[in-house]
Amino acid sequence: MPTTSPHGRGPAHTQSARPLPTTIWLPAPDQPHNPPAAGSVLPDWAIEKIRTEFTHRPGHPPAPLFKISIRETSPGMDARTPCTTHTELSDGTGTGTGAGRRARVLLAELHPDALPAPDETLPAAGSEMPGAMEDGWPGFFHRAHRLLPSDGLLLLATRQRRDTGVLTDPLGTLIACARTAGFRYLQHIVIAYAHPVEDRLVPAPPADAGPGVTHCDLIALSAINHT
Repeated sequence: MPTTSPHGRGPAHTQSARPLPTTIWLPAPDQPHNPPAAGSVLPDWAIEKIRTEFTHRPGHPPAPLFKISIRETSPGMDARTPCTTHTELSDGTGTGTGAGRRARVLLAELHPDALPAPDETLPAAGSEMPGAMEDGWPGFFHRAHRLLPSDGLLLLATRQRRDTGVLTDPLGTLIACARTAGFRYLQHIVIAYAHPVEDRLVPAPPADAGPGVTHCDLIALSAINHT
């Protein structure tokens, strides 16, 4: 299935009334397709595809992929957030430490329990605490912006959750908060919780996913340098 390039900057005019295109990812028929572990969002095949699509730039060595798993946003969340670094070795495979290399691609896997509630209003910029010192999602986005270089990529992986029996979608709230912190919205990718078998798709959702959850969402954001 063809996919759009994550590094294309053509359709990045976020004020336009025309929405950005959405890309759908599925595993190849011969690709391992185990569902995500409980508490996770992304299947392993999708993480490998993210490495392929987002860490390679023409004329540059592959950038390390730093993956963090956010399960809660209470004060001091950074110290409790696990991080895994995926690096490409000379043969194009493998995992290393990425020591000494600045993060250019940060993948944040957001557990549904950590997502803002449908009726939650996130603080506006400049209200009470300086951006990076804020708690919750506003502080996270400001700190991520400080971590990344200009045009560095922040990738948000989320899936829907059920609130009072209804599937809720936090993407609009998260994207608005990211824009306030200095990110530009680039692309929306739908990652199916399914794998192809002959002419049909067989569901493969996480064990702890709510009824009706058939995919997760990957949002690509670019850090804007205001200096």
